[in-house]
Amino acid sequence: MNFSKKNREHNTINKYVMSKKLSIIVIFLLSLFGNIQSTEAQFLKKLKKRAEEAAKETISRKVEDKTAQKTEKVMDTILNADKKIIRKKKSKKEKKVKSNNNSNEENYNENVSEEFNVYSKFDFVPGDKILLFDDFSLDNIGDFPSKWNTNGTGELVTIDGDKWFMLAGKSTYIPDVTALPENYTVEFDMVIDGVDKKTSSQAKLEIWLQDHNSFGRTKNMAKVEIPLAQYTSAGFVVENRVNSERVIRNVIEKDVRELILDYSHVSIAVNGKRFRLWLNENKIVDVPRLVPENIAAFKLYPRSLRDGQDQIFVSNLKIAESGEDLRSQLLANGNYSTTGILFNSGSDQIKPESYGVIKRIAMALEQEPTMGLNIIGHTDADGDEENNLALSEQRAQSVKNILVSQFRINEDRLQIQGKGESEPTADNNTAEGKANNRRVEFVKI
Repeated sequence: MNFSKKNREHNTINKYVMSKKLSIIVIFLLSLFGNIQSTEAQFLKKLKKRAEEAAKETISRKVEDKTAQKTEKVMDTILNADKKIIRKKKSKKEKKVKSNNNSNEENYNENVSEEFNVYSKFDFVPGDKILLFDDFSLDNIGDFPSKWNTNGTGELVTIDGDKWFMLAGKSTYIPDVTALPENYTVEFDMVIDGVDKKTSSQAKLEIWLQDHNSFGRTKNMAKVEIPLAQYTSAGFVVENRVNSERVIRNVIEKDVRELILDYSHVSIAVNGKRFRLWLNENKIVDVPRLVPENIAAFKLYPRSLRDGQDQIFVSNLKIAESGEDLRSQLLANGNYSTTGILFNSGSDQIKPESYGVIKRIAMALEQEPTMGLNIIGHTDADGDEENNLALSEQRAQSVKNILVSQFRINEDRLQIQGKGESEPTADNNTAEGKANNRRVEFVKI
């Protein structure tokens, strides 16, 4: 309708302009040839009269078109108003239906952070039995952490009130784990500061797996290098040696320059020879035969940092042994306990890196449609016993909320319970013991 109105208006204007030009030409000719013969004058008079009539006709058509346009505008207003009313009614109806369908979902989304949904492809599942956990809670600021060894230096600092281990270049850092099992996971938080366009292309945080926990050369090793350079995408180097012979060395092209400028969570899963590494929710490395046999130690080695400029901070290191698949444990043993569902301190807000574990629970429930679960929250012994009891139940409820809202598990299949600090599985006087006691248990019903 708009297109035809524009054409009609355009044609009307053209006719009007042409008739005006014709009238001007006629008047000019009459003034120029005022003394021509009468027959020619009569002809010109007729021509002038015809031009005037044409102009009047054009003006009349313009008025009609204006009237038509106003009429069309009124009709459009009426029609659009009806459409708006219809749309409004439809929207209200849809909103009502959606509200009825999702009333429970809205209630169950209270403890789901926006970051949680970002981890939808995150399939990392941490180990069940914690071998080492260090949040530096027992160490003083400015000291070297007591559960680590180094051939260089380093110290604890505070960032936003939390303790972080600041690593120095040209130093190797070894957490105190005397042996590593065949299947295990490693996690730590990382903050990178000071890197810019002048940071070396060789600036990296190297992650080493070696056959001894000292600082000498090693015959068997595997490593992955996390690049820190900003002016170019350096990629992730993967390398190994078996009996002192290099078998694998390659560069995985992943541009993480922007990603490392923010808080990062590093997750590593070792299953026999297979090595996988995630940076936040992104799987970066997955090499099926990277890790040699007889690996005993996990190490960090910062490389090519500018003194006082490029800085690496780590915290919340957790090394845990991986056990039997959780679905198998649920079916065989009737229960599954995990320390991999993490919460903000003193809160029931689930951290996004917990996605992989909860996803596996949901998959087990989908594969066993008749199975129900009792979700039981446990805490360590820090704080008030009554508050811990309430917090453990709230955390169990948060897990149920996500299973219902994010994975569409029928809520009737899920029960919750909180046991607080009443059933510890480890010593609450150590960091590892506390970490093992902060768990969520799933019991088959």
